[in-house]
Amino acid sequence: MTAWKYALAALAMVATQPLVAQMEPVPARAADEGEGPFGKLLIRGATVIEGSGAPPAGPIDIMVEGNRIAALYPGGAPAAEAQDVQRVIDAKGMYILPGFVDVHGHNGDASKAPQPSYGYKLWLAHGVTTVRGVSFYFGPDTPDLSDARRSAANTITAPRLIPYAVFGDKWSRGAPDTPTEAREWVRWAKAQGYWGVKFFNGYSPAVFAAAFDEAEKQQMGTVAHLAQTGVAEVNARKAVELGLDDVTHFYGHFESLLKDAALPYYPEDYNYFDEQSRFAWVARLAPQAVEPGSETWDDYVDLLIESGVTLSPTFNIYAASRDVMRARGFDWHARYTLPSLMDFYAPSATNHGSYYKDWTSEDEVAWRNFYAKWFALTKDFHDRGGRVTAGSDPGYIYQTWGFAYIGELEMLREAGLSPLAVIRAATLDGARSLYEPLGQEPPMGRIAVGQLADLVIVPENPLANLKVLYGTGHTRLNRETGAIQQVGGVRWTIKDGIVYDAPQLLADVAQMVAEQEAAR
Repeated sequence: MTAWKYALAALAMVATQPLVAQMEPVPARAADEGEGPFGKLLIRGATVIEGSGAPPAGPIDIMVEGNRIAALYPGGAPAAEAQDVQRVIDAKGMYILPGFVDVHGHNGDASKAPQPSYGYKLWLAHGVTTVRGVSFYFGPDTPDLSDARRSAANTITAPRLIPYAVFGDKWSRGAPDTPTEAREWVRWAKAQGYWGVKFFNGYSPAVFAAAFDEAEKQQMGTVAHLAQTGVAEVNARKAVELGLDDVTHFYGHFESLLKDAALPYYPEDYNYFDEQSRFAWVARLAPQAVEPGSETWDDYVDLLIESGVTLSPTFNIYAASRDVMRARGFDWHARYTLPSLMDFYAPSATNHGSYYKDWTSEDEVAWRNFYAKWFALTKDFHDRGGRVTAGSDPGYIYQTWGFAYIGELEMLREAGLSPLAVIRAATLDGARSLYEPLGQEPPMGRIAVGQLADLVIVPENPLANLKVLYGTGHTRLNRETGAIQQVGGVRWTIKDGIVYDAPQLLADVAQMVAEQEAAR
């Protein structure tokens, strides 16, 4: 592979490379950050939304012993069972769900958020107990693996961290250029402790095929961002045929569904390295693709279903393209978004995703139309039995950690998934996508005896209104008193049997923001 071709393949990775030397180490979990795990923890009286798609049921008491769910008691635990518990959570009138799984996370760019616990605490405050990093940090000698080990040991305040490495990254030998080198890199990554591989485009079909095959042999997952620079050779259809496990974002789909040509049309002045040009023309792919329900469309959806591929669309990370003024004014920015992160979000010639340099109403209308077709593809895939997961890709395009994840759940609902299906995408289906390459059923993702005690407790019903999961809550008028109230927000997040006070996590983040503002 030429240096130029590799540069194209790695552009998205290079654009987000952190200033590793300036990243701060994650501090050890303080004594007042989370309680437990307990010998016995009893959660009383909640309505359970258990994660598989089953309807809510309650009241149910849940007994947790250590880091596992030990018993479920519909109607309430017997008095004898409740006598020797170390902690009781009164969740009467509340809703309890499995901990959320974010399948698309990054955390490591000193120019945006130099302390990784900023993102980790925001994830936990929004009920996210497991995150797949693709990657958490880019480049060699980064703490992806050490953060994952420390989180597994609960010595830092963070979700469970599942580390993936970008293909060709982390080692010192450069981009794998042949099938043999591809297999060597995959085996090397497995030996380091990575769970899977994130691919960008720009490699030959033979290299992709070898890497996918070796990853399967090594019981590693594969996920791909099939950028415009490589879809001429490997679009989503081709990648799935070669053995890819998971297509993330929209890349490669519409290039697999073109109606009038083998390649998409780009104007003569198009420049992929100019991100306004790149992303403005993403939306112009939709009219070039066949219509939903056509024979070509249905054949493509059938191929995706038959292959067993997972779709992690990350709808929300691009949502500002539909209405950038709305995204710039999200009500959590003032209190919970670092000033350095707001600086990064602002229009820029260099920052990845900060492409609204001259964003017009025509661009926004094009993106709204693009979403209509993207939603239709995802819903058709889901309705035919395909697995859809929830990923937020936070830290870009006005999407701040935690808040962005709840935004993704709202957009899955907008795409046509039922509220129960959205919760399943966020829990059991996300967990299965991580553990299936290992040949295992996941130890979390649903509320059942024997599962890890990864739980989210919410005062309001998220099936009726997903907005109650935002850390800022939901604005509601009290019709009796006339008062405007903020309701909802996660009350407790339980990860590995450790009880985290979600409002306190948010207060910690607000303090980080206030300190940075004061320093300026």
